[in-house]
Amino acid sequence: MIEAIKKETEQRMGKSIDALNSAFSRIRTGRAHPNLLDGIHVDYYGSDMPLNQVANVNVEDARTLMVTPWEKSMVREIEKAIMKSNLGLNPATAGTVIRIPMPALTEETRKHYTKQAKQEAESGRVSIRNVRRDSLSQFKDLLKEKDISEDEERKAHDDIQKITDQFVADIDKLLVKKEADLMEI
Repeated sequence: MIEAIKKETEQRMGKSIDALNSAFSRIRTGRAHPNLLDGIHVDYYGSDMPLNQVANVNVEDARTLMVTPWEKSMVREIEKAIMKSNLGLNPATAGTVIRIPMPALTEETRKHYTKQAKQEAESGRVSIRNVRRDSLSQFKDLLKEKDISEDEERKAHDDIQKITDQFVADIDKLLVKKEADLMEI
């Protein structure tokens, strides 16, 4: 019972780390990366579709993304969606290919993105602490029902805290890496 709760805790905390990695991939660094456009949705014949389901997104060179729509009629819609995305990108269309040059980051935008990365990391930490709280409450319930002893509950509490500390340290490492990427010129 205790091991099952620990395993579930690790899985849920792992999902928090995955969510943080996903959020970090949407924060723009100076380099072109296809994940940068993951949050963009395009109006596709009346329904909202993710960009990667209506077009191929590739890296043309270190500072340029290339979007190739599967249907020629979607070029205009994709261009509009990219401009509305608040990513500060200006697509340039050449026939059926949309090229998106990555503008150089100013110091001000680097600081803004670093602040955004710190907020995402804090959200990840809060998520992990919420998982810890849920797990500890499960142990308390088991103790109330006399399914485990106080010593087992205390040991489980210590184990969950160690797991939590490890995942928070992982978040801190990811944040340091993202900040280094953002401040790199």
